[in-house]
Amino acid sequence: MFGNYSLRQLADDLVLSHTSKVLVVTIEPLKNTIDEFIETLVSNKIEVLIDTSIVQEPGFSDFKILMKKVASFNPDTIIGIGGGSVLDIAKLLAALLDNEQQLNDCVGIGLLNARNKKLICVPTTSGTGSEASPNAILVDDADNQKKGIISQFLVPDMVYVDPLLTLSVPPAVTAATGLDALTHCLEAYINKFAQPFIDMYALEGIRLIAANLVTAVRDGNNVHARANVAMGSLLGGFCLGPVNTAGVHALSYPLGSMFHLAHGLSNALLLPYVMEFNISAAPKRYADVAIALGCVRQSSDDSTAAAGVTKVRELIQACGIPATLREVNVPQEAIPTMAADAMKIQRLLKNNPREITEQDAISIYKAAY
Repeated sequence: MFGNYSLRQLADDLVLSHTSKVLVVTIEPLKNTIDEFIETLVSNKIEVLIDTSIVQEPGFSDFKILMKKVASFNPDTIIGIGGGSVLDIAKLLAALLDNEQQLNDCVGIGLLNARNKKLICVPTTSGTGSEASPNAILVDDADNQKKGIISQFLVPDMVYVDPLLTLSVPPAVTAATGLDALTHCLEAYINKFAQPFIDMYALEGIRLIAANLVTAVRDGNNVHARANVAMGSLLGGFCLGPVNTAGVHALSYPLGSMFHLAHGLSNALLLPYVMEFNISAAPKRYADVAIALGCVRQSSDDSTAAAGVTKVRELIQACGIPATLREVNVPQEAIPTMAADAMKIQRLLKNNPREITEQDAISIYKAAY
């Protein structure tokens, strides 16, 4: 369900479906926003438990603590209302409540074996695409590495995208999450496993985000721009299951795990530099991306592709996002460790159109410095 006030539709749908117990995972700043939604459920005798304990990118320990907290409530429906971290936690709760598997058993691709709870996702940022993906990403406290649980059972039963819920998102978060969504679309199109059906979503997502993100950042109450970026983010989410991301995301993970930079910001910092590295391997595809970004086709694919990199840099600058690792206080001496950590993300590196070696990663980080 996509559209303004669709959260109201979710309340009506839950009442009609005879739902009895709902766990809502959200964040404290949204509690007032969803008051009407919660009141509708309670007035129709639906028991509701609200949790707001997820305040940053979650770790395995955060999830395990929350599991113990909500297990006795035993909801029949789990609803995530928030950004990507909240949605990922809601997805895993739905899968692992009433399931003999433990979180550590499921890390990787296709290892989660079932889900017995209804799962509904309501994104309030336009970025991660988690509402439409089979992915959940958490930090493993044992080694401080971001790890993915990827499974068909993490795809929600129902998704309600209400662009009005994004109006209160601050400019910096709007920018970072929007650039994350742009990266999803771009990396799905520039991918060893790209396919025509997903290409449609990827290019349209790029077009919508590039044309509307700056307006959404500068005028957060512009509902039209917010809706278009939200749709672009949703389309990016559709890309994540069948194709997924590649080099930008792999190299961004150490920035989050080592320096706790927001995921969208990490991607934005690296996107133009990985694009430059990759162009020689996929000039025609990068030219297509440039056109979707709003560039005019030039005399060759190479020159058009290069214009696309320039356009991305201009977009990042217009959004007020830092353009170098130096600006976010990443120490230069950390680059070798970051490169070594990035090499562990082979599930994404294998998708990149050009092989990225550890030395290549060092070079990209240095270029971004």
